[in-house]
Amino acid sequence: MLLRKYEPSDGDAMAALFYDTVHSVNVGDYTKEQLDAWAPGRMDREAWNVSFLAHYTLVAEADEKIIGFGDIDAEGYLDRLFVHKDYQKRGVATALCNVLERVVRERNITAHVSITAKPFFEHRGYRVIKAQQVSRQGIFLTNYVMEKPCKRLLT
Repeated sequence: MLLRKYEPSDGDAMAALFYDTVHSVNVGDYTKEQLDAWAPGRMDREAWNVSFLAHYTLVAEADEKIIGFGDIDAEGYLDRLFVHKDYQKRGVATALCNVLERVVRERNITAHVSITAKPFFEHRGYRVIKAQQVSRQGIFLTNYVMEKPCKRLLT
């Protein structure tokens, strides 16, 4: 597996990965209506590109294809973390998070985490701040605001 910085030409593959992952990996925790609202298949790719370029964004590659991606902003908000449905539980999310979390070492890291991803983040030391209902296209989905304290070096 190779981790590298995002390039705008990655957008189509990342959009497909996002759609496929949400509609397969999260199917046990959300209804079809919720999945369709979360990942409708028609997304504003230019808005995603602008966001990815403004954040520290990594792409994971294997077998000559994108198998995961994640991004974090300068304030420590871990915005997206998605792993291809066929590469789940192979260390891809862990590898991405290990690098993304180091980028903002001096800040607490926050994320809005799906029901499905909550155990992964808890295992990494994140704690639930609150459960919330977010609206996507008028459909409500449960997720969690989670936080991981920064690890400052003692001097």
